[in-house]
Amino acid sequence: MSTFEYDIKTKREQPGFQFGSAYCPRVSYHFNPKVSNYHYGARHPMKPFRLMLTDHLVSAYGLHKVMDLYQTREATREEMLAFHGEEYVDFMKRVSPENLSKLPRGTLEKFNIGDDCPIFPNLYDYSSLYAGASLDASRKLVNDQSDIAINWSGGLHHAKKNNPSGFCYVNDIVLATLNLLRYHPRVLYIDIDLHHGDGVQEAFYTTDRVYTVSFHKFNGEFFPGTGNYDEVGCSRGKHFALNVPLQDGIDDDSYINLFKSIIDPLINSYKPTVIVQQCGADSLGHDRLGCFNLNVKAHGECVKFVRSFGLPMLVVGGGGYTPRNVSRLWTYETGILNDVLLPKDLPEGIPFRDRFGPDYTLYPVLDELYENKNSKKYMEDIRIRCLENIRYLKGAPSVWMDADVIPTQDLSGLTEEEEKAIKELNEEDENWRLNQIEKDNARLGELI
Repeated sequence: MSTFEYDIKTKREQPGFQFGSAYCPRVSYHFNPKVSNYHYGARHPMKPFRLMLTDHLVSAYGLHKVMDLYQTREATREEMLAFHGEEYVDFMKRVSPENLSKLPRGTLEKFNIGDDCPIFPNLYDYSSLYAGASLDASRKLVNDQSDIAINWSGGLHHAKKNNPSGFCYVNDIVLATLNLLRYHPRVLYIDIDLHHGDGVQEAFYTTDRVYTVSFHKFNGEFFPGTGNYDEVGCSRGKHFALNVPLQDGIDDDSYINLFKSIIDPLINSYKPTVIVQQCGADSLGHDRLGCFNLNVKAHGECVKFVRSFGLPMLVVGGGGYTPRNVSRLWTYETGILNDVLLPKDLPEGIPFRDRFGPDYTLYPVLDELYENKNSKKYMEDIRIRCLENIRYLKGAPSVWMDADVIPTQDLSGLTEEEEKAIKELNEEDENWRLNQIEKDNARLGELI
């Protein structure tokens, strides 16, 4: 036993981490516990309860003590219509497993409903919850209440304007980015999901105000079938989309080196004022739908590198179909974004701890499952192609911040009901203050 040692109570109350450096950005964590209660179906690979596991693990490590926590509201219909079509949003709101058979012929095909995107109970509520959290996170960045805003329930990057795709119904990333563009002249979107971020790329394919870059598997057949290096944007957005197509089995060092060699010159050339990073966990090794060999720390190194530029960040989740590893990864990256070092042993007594056996570690070995088909020559060719695309930028595009660009309306995101309730509280406070002044004046008169 050492001479100086904490007592048992102090040890129990200590957070399960250490700070890594002096730089401490304001980090906010946006969540709604209801979102993990929804269920795509027994055999569907998307499991929203992975968010509950993540929240438990984040809390067990004590990370909630160093962040601002926000329990978010649902996105409104009007907020969804900022990107999605009215007919599609109304379809999501009214459709249910009970009325599927009563829909006009061809409706399900029209809205791309099927095995990937099934109709399950309260689908609209689920979509509005995760979208609402991303919108809330974007508002905290715009209002300068946060430097880094996290929403692990978001990141559903495949959803299109008028239909769902790839397990994604509402594209929360596009909605949040549109919100950021009301204040920020240039947004950089970085996607490290296994699958191409096609929905986000498509939404901003013709603008130079959003630069999209996606690292993903591509062979022409793997979902969604897009994301080759020749997809570079069009019109004003030409050369403002960048795709990094990868083959099966890429390992930690190859991925990290390629990522850094592309992102560093891209940020320095494009000069974004805010970064949106999608952290899909299906790029980890041993994922149910995956084919890469990345470990938790390698995936996290990409997040750490982006954070090192000191720019505002909106960080969202995405794919990930082995829930125990998804929660490990996003907990680790929550620590990285707060610049704290998490111990490898999972905290004792956390709910569902048996799901993390037999090793009960934050850093399981996830590599060497697949043969690495990314040769050195292939990686170098991809790197050169990407750098050539970045050279077309010739500096950051300018944005004239006139009255049409700078938002004049309130950015708080309050609903009419919330504004009314706050107004009533303010009126009550003002009445109480006036009454106190009257009482104080009366007492003063008595004393005189």
